[in-house]
Amino acid sequence: METLKNGIGPGHKVYKVVLTGGPCGGKTTTQARMSTFFENIGWKVFRVPETATILLGGGVKFAELDGEQVNIFQENLLKTMMQLEKTYFDLAERCHKNCLVICDRGTMDPSAYCEPEHWQKMLDKNGWRTMDLREGRYDQVVHLLSSACGAEAFYTLANNNARSEGLQLARDLDKKTQQVWVGHPYFDVIDNTMEFDAKVHKAIRVVCNKIGIQVGDRLAPDSIKLKFLIKKMPSDRVFPPFEDFDVVHNYLLVANPEKGTQARLRKRGQNGRYMYMHTVRRPMIDGQVVEVRKSLNRRDYELLLSQRDPMRQSMYKHRRCFIWKDQYYQLDVYTEPCPERCKGLILLETYSTKSTRELHLPEFLNIEKDVTDDKAYSMYNLSLREKDD
Repeated sequence: METLKNGIGPGHKVYKVVLTGGPCGGKTTTQARMSTFFENIGWKVFRVPETATILLGGGVKFAELDGEQVNIFQENLLKTMMQLEKTYFDLAERCHKNCLVICDRGTMDPSAYCEPEHWQKMLDKNGWRTMDLREGRYDQVVHLLSSACGAEAFYTLANNNARSEGLQLARDLDKKTQQVWVGHPYFDVIDNTMEFDAKVHKAIRVVCNKIGIQVGDRLAPDSIKLKFLIKKMPSDRVFPPFEDFDVVHNYLLVANPEKGTQARLRKRGQNGRYMYMHTVRRPMIDGQVVEVRKSLNRRDYELLLSQRDPMRQSMYKHRRCFIWKDQYYQLDVYTEPCPERCKGLILLETYSTKSTRELHLPEFLNIEKDVTDDKAYSMYNLSLREKDD
């Protein structure tokens, strides 16, 4: 098994994974966080969008379709899905880096929405075989159990405009979606017996395990974020192999900040090419703080920038990601323009189940102190405008 270092083993690797599951299972957030994780260790990541969301966003209302229309829709959805996937699969094969392709649902998912006899007619008509659709296209399938199954307090229709299912229908669809993938040799079901963050971490961990990437305890259920203040940035020569990114964070106006609600945008990239992320932190539910993340295109990112919180400044960082003794680290160097308090600020972050005394921190960094529990070093507080701004 290869270590996490560089995320790159011998040769060029392409790994195709499906994220599936019932409604409101966390696919969007998991896809976003899985993408960031693999990009940070040097992989190229392609994200195949959910075909149903694209088609339903064009005015199709599933509840209004009769039986024949449903079958026509599912057949064309499957054809569209396969062509979308081919676009990304072809790019991945020609990529010069190790490449992860994350598919938001896969080619067996439409069968959960069809009667068995109509599904078989569709296969026969197009010369498709169930085994090819289920086992011949993807290296791994990860099913994220709907929050309607055991985490009902978190079930919502707000995250996806194309979603309309009530709790019982969501449970039924989850069971059907699980069943259609039975037979794939690498099929993992992630349930709701843990907090949401742990659920996302487990999904990433099972993919890393199948690829053969050792992640240490970073993705363990009880791992926590640790944060350290660094005195100064050392020479590049002393670092192990690393990936550098330019990052900009902006906090947005929200309706209930006093309840803990936060919303922020992230622009993150290399060599002038950027990816965009929207994150919403919800008020605590059942003792959990849940962050919902969604990838954006540039246009939507720029539209949301108009909702910036005027009480907070944009936060600019130079981010360095690296592995030291099988532990993944993220080093943020705050850059101008920034609040006076952030000038020269350098913070090191990692996730671990170990205490700071047990952790083998990078020996080449001059660590001033542990600021894990110091709220003054949270980005939310660091971004506050100073009185004379």
